Amino acid sequence: MVPFPLTWLYVPGDRPRVVTKALASGADVVIVDLEDAVAPDRKEYARDATAELLSEPPPVPVHVRVNAVDGPLATADLAAVAPRPGLAGLRLPKVTSAEQVARVAARAEAARSPSPADGPGPPLYALLETALAVERAYAIASAHPSLRGVSIGESDLRADLGVQRDSGLDWSRARVVVAARAAGLAPPAQSVHPDIRDLEGLAASCAHGRALGFLGRAAIHPRQLPVIERAYLPTDRELEEAETVVKAATTDRGAQALPDGRFVDAAVVAAARRTLALARRC
Repeated sequence: MVPFPLTWLYVPGDRPRVVTKALASGADVVIVDLEDAVAPDRKEYARDATAELLSEPPPVPVHVRVNAVDGPLATADLAAVAPRPGLAGLRLPKVTSAEQVARVAARAEAARSPSPADGPGPPLYALLETALAVERAYAIASAHPSLRGVSIGESDLRADLGVQRDSGLDWSRARVVVAARAAGLAPPAQSVHPDIRDLEGLAASCAHGRALGFLGRAAIHPRQLPVIERAYLPTDRELEEAETVVKAATTDRGAQALPDGRFVDAAVVAAARRTLALARRC
């Protein structure tokens, strides 16, 4: 996986041809969905097809979104995909507690590893989709060493909160960004933009998400990928400023002023180095 994945493309698990196209789409990560995108009578087929896909490592990292972690289908999903060598991560929908994460981690590790010497289970990513989940964001984000990320499922959260305007989700978004940082996780990726034709709206939404502290975004169509990548990669001006900050920091004299009057301290330098690393991610 690239050090800073920016694009996460969802694809239905019961459509193997579409999954194959997704693997060649240029997405940093492909998320094969066994949950919302699959009709009830197609769940078993989707699970079997995904397990077969992951029997060998695919050309790009593949995550699998299993069915609701406390539901009857999740156990079968975990047993089918967790042991597969091509699995790069498990996406856990509708998480509301740290205990759920710990239980899934134990089940996934048991499915992958016949003995403790075989190593840990797959990386986990929790989706927070209710008010209760957002309220418990830090507890969930710090629930288990196997948890590598948290993000918001905005469609379900919007319905749960009764939010009419997009700005009504900003407090929840910021809450999850802070929780991820406090737990030592990577910045969350934004939730999907549901209108695949509205690329201008997608770009504006990405700019807003970036300002809130998100990094990258989930997508539901390949045409969204270049818009997301452009929105989240540093601009030429940002790169120039980051280079100036890093050069100023080479003197190792503590906080110091740049020619434009700004002060540079350790936190500013760290942020500048992250900017340069993001630009070099390819």
